[in-house]
Amino acid sequence: MFKNKIIKDTILLTIMQLALDSASLLLNVFITRQLGASAIGIFSLMGSFLGLAGIISNGNAFLCTSRLISEELGKSGGNPNRVLLHGIKLCVMLSMMVSILIFLFSGAIGNKFFSGAAVIGAVRLMPIALISGAIAACLKGYFNACRKASEAAFGDILEFAVKSGAIVILTLLTTSHNEAAVCRIMIISIIIGNLSSLIYMLILFSKKRMRCCQKGTLSFRDYVGFAFPIMGGGILTSVLSSANDALVPVCLRQYGDSPEQALAMFGIFEAIVIPTLFFPSVALCSLSGMIVTESARASAAGNYGRIRSIASRLIECTMIYSVFSAAVIMRFGMPIGEMLGGGETAGRMITVIAPVIPFIYMEIVLEAMIKGLGLQAFSSLNYLAEYVIRISTLLIIVPHFGFAGIAVSYYSSNIFGNTSRLVKLIKSAEVGFKPVKWIVSPIFYALLTMLTAELLCRLTIGEGESLWHIVGFTAVWLVLYGGTFGLMAYFNTKELKSKAAICA
Repeated sequence: MFKNKIIKDTILLTIMQLALDSASLLLNVFITRQLGASAIGIFSLMGSFLGLAGIISNGNAFLCTSRLISEELGKSGGNPNRVLLHGIKLCVMLSMMVSILIFLFSGAIGNKFFSGAAVIGAVRLMPIALISGAIAACLKGYFNACRKASEAAFGDILEFAVKSGAIVILTLLTTSHNEAAVCRIMIISIIIGNLSSLIYMLILFSKKRMRCCQKGTLSFRDYVGFAFPIMGGGILTSVLSSANDALVPVCLRQYGDSPEQALAMFGIFEAIVIPTLFFPSVALCSLSGMIVTESARASAAGNYGRIRSIASRLIECTMIYSVFSAAVIMRFGMPIGEMLGGGETAGRMITVIAPVIPFIYMEIVLEAMIKGLGLQAFSSLNYLAEYVIRISTLLIIVPHFGFAGIAVSYYSSNIFGNTSRLVKLIKSAEVGFKPVKWIVSPIFYALLTMLTAELLCRLTIGEGESLWHIVGFTAVWLVLYGGTFGLMAYFNTKELKSKAAICA
């Protein structure tokens, strides 16, 4: 029953996330055409700063509440509603402190993090977004832990729809496209989106909260004690990510680009290259939240067989999926980059970075499993090492080789970080390493089915790089690739049943 619900929720969340990512790409294209590529760079920098402030102010609320409520549900006498209240209380306290600091130091933030005093007014609006976003994140974590992830996900859709609508309207109404105007558009849009999501989540909670009369197993002090290690990892990652994002335009200027060119290149990378690389990962992102809850419950119950089963299946399926995604993006990277408005530069970067996609996608599921098992110390340390490698590579290579250095930083950090995660999970869950099944087979079948699809399409729809040709080719390729693994699974199951019958 639970397995069917996980599959059902994953499919529904994947469809919803696919719609969100598609809309996000279209929004980025709209902003690029209306405000210029440099505006996307400003949006990305402001988003990075907001993300950092948000993580500090909400204590990584979604992950904390999701994991701790899942563990509470796995214990006798648990009360998930009480844990939620602890989470909201901590978030409100943190949000108030961060909001006061932002207001007091808004001048320094405007002058140093951005480019001048004109941004200060927009920065002072941030506390509204932080407080509303923190409480909404707690409520989303609650519903995710209660296996109602699809219902909570509508909050994300509502938030994105309202925020995007506000961005489009404010962009069309704004005559000045300077940095202050762009920052103001983004902050106001985020505030409106967060408030709409919060109102929706509160209504949902009033109608569908769990009825519990038990005292619960966690006090507020216990919650804080468990939350801070989780929170620390999120803050560390956000700080390092923000530092990395801020350094990219700086290093590009050292290479010889003008400030506007550097922001434009950074904008293309953040708005077109990265979303394209991550676009097929929607299924894994939808699954990751449920992985945290399921592994946390299994860990709290001491069900190590369940943990091994989840880990083994996840690694195998993720590699099969990510290898195919990488192959498709490598094959059509150039036309995709040009169709999205990034030109040859975006297409070239998409094609060059695509081979590292399996490592990037593995991070999504491996981190979810690691956090569900409570291995926060390893997660934080591994992220620290990964970003040290990424930032060091950025500082050393980008000033000499420009945009190509960003690709090198992505390769080095992702290969190191996700190999470490894989080794740790294999040891912790006691899963046997299967290089042929996990690595060799997906690569071999991806290449074989690509050549077959190439031949079939050449004989039927012809050659070309139009959108319809890409969609048609990918559909044929996916059927061949998925069918191959489906047949293998069928014959393996049949063989196992025959052996079982002989033994009986």
